[in-house]
Amino acid sequence: MHDATLLIVAAGIRLNNFMASFFQTLFYQPVLNLFIFIYNLVPGHEISLAVILFALAIKLILLPIAHKALISQKALQDLQPKLEALKKEYADNKEKLTGAMMNLYKENKVNPFSSCLLMLVQLPFFIAVFNMFQKELKGAASNLVYPFITNPGALNTNSFFGVNFAEPNIILAVLAGLAQFAQVKMMPQVTPAITSDGAKDENMAAMMNKQMMYIFPVLTIFVCLTLPSGLAFYWLIITILTIIHQVWLFKRQAKKA
Repeated sequence: MHDATLLIVAAGIRLNNFMASFFQTLFYQPVLNLFIFIYNLVPGHEISLAVILFALAIKLILLPIAHKALISQKALQDLQPKLEALKKEYADNKEKLTGAMMNLYKENKVNPFSSCLLMLVQLPFFIAVFNMFQKELKGAASNLVYPFITNPGALNTNSFFGVNFAEPNIILAVLAGLAQFAQVKMMPQVTPAITSDGAKDENMAAMMNKQMMYIFPVLTIFVCLTLPSGLAFYWLIITILTIIHQVWLFKRQAKKA
């Protein structure tokens, strides 16, 4: 029994080491080297400009996935009034409600899970970027630079507007939170009114979604206050790019409609 436990523990350690190595090779190292490559190209190694160009590059790399996720999310939200009508119509028959909802999704060619799945695909890149800023701005990951990319050594983390990107900054943290609030606020929110006992669960979920619109920006501020401000600046820029993407998409869909 003791030997079996040791084997299980050893297998778990090997699997953990493999996954860590896999993540580093496939996500973290490419993200790190992309940033170092951009940093080397920027005149004077200006860190703020490097972060802006890096955010733009990451946005372009993930744009096809993010675009599909945004379309799916918008389509799902556009169906909310019809979904609420079905919930009221079949309030006493969960089986018929499920079938009617599936038919509605099928008729409108909407996959209710595609937005979440597409966001999960982007998650490893977000984690890699998060770790890269946390480590590289403190000079802890320079040994992972590819041989064909010049290793600048310690980065110059002082931006031209007087902020040290290696240290937390309350202004950038607040701006990142406000930008995220604006981005979420742009998405159409459908909050049904409580008209019957059968609708209480759905209305509770809608209330929670509305609360999350405020909780996530506040959480972003608190998290950014504990991390290098370079990450807060990156989050601010990537959110602004997402807002631009949303404005363009919504205007395009409005013209088609």
